[in-house]
Amino acid sequence: MHCLWCENEVEFSLTWKSLLIPSREKVLCSSCRGKLELLQGERCNMCSRVSMEKLCSDCKRWQSLTHPSSLQWNYSIYKYNYFMKELVAKWKYRGDYTLGVSFQSIFQEHFKVHFNHLRKSAIAVPIPLSHERLKERGFNQAQMLTEFLPIESCSPLERLHGEKQSKKTKKERITGGNPFKLKETIKKQVILVDDIYTTGATLHQAARLLIDSGCPAVYSYTLIRG
Repeated sequence: MHCLWCENEVEFSLTWKSLLIPSREKVLCSSCRGKLELLQGERCNMCSRVSMEKLCSDCKRWQSLTHPSSLQWNYSIYKYNYFMKELVAKWKYRGDYTLGVSFQSIFQEHFKVHFNHLRKSAIAVPIPLSHERLKERGFNQAQMLTEFLPIESCSPLERLHGEKQSKKTKKERITGGNPFKLKETIKKQVILVDDIYTTGATLHQAARLLIDSGCPAVYSYTLIRG
């Protein structure tokens, strides 16, 4: 099998387990996987941003806008370095669905460490795409990540079509109107799932809608911290 990024051969260890349950995760070679940077060291307790402060400047801004904060906290796994940026572009903007499989194992592992205490009391909710954006891309990367998790999930949020978040400035993301509407209320704790936490606007807006409708608590789990 060849790496989906660089076409190098992907190493494969032949074991009884691999014969019985073929691996679907090694779509990247060891060299490419080595370019993915895990978040390490001190980080903000609220958003996973690398920071020596327990509460970073972005989170202080969110707390000044919403009292109390609608989002309990976010946990992210990877840094948004140059290689990850290129990988994500190919994965979700150029429709290479299979690349997402390379994140399955680590997404499950970190969930067990940081969210296992919520496993029986919470439900996972992927951040949705608008109908237009879903048709354009062919799949929702947040839904894909959600399907990796060993927890009940549902899709109570609907996203209104508008300009891409990546095209907006930081100020526009934070001060813009809520792009979501709620199709059904959720009375359990919620873990929102998305690929990237950048300013936090998307997740805070979704969380606010859920909290206002009676959801007791909202957390978020993201693959990358931008």
